Amino acid sequence: MPKNIAIKVARAEKDMTQKDLADMVGVSRQTINAIEKGEYNPTIKLCRKICRALGKNLDTLFWEDEDEEE
Repeated sequence: MPKNIAIKVARAEKDMTQKDLADMVGVSRQTINAIEKGEYNPTIKLCRKICRALGKNLDTLFWEDEDEEE
């Protein structure tokens, strides 16, 4: 599973820590860390909560696949 840089970038744009985001979406900071490191695959429900918290859409944060663009 690849690292999720998009979440880290979106979080930084909003000047949020992993803990800030975790608190907003109801998970632990460790869960956000694991998602960003690509060690945890979140449920669609959690993906949507993260998107709402960061003001981004699912494609931007989770499903950007360069292979599909070819």
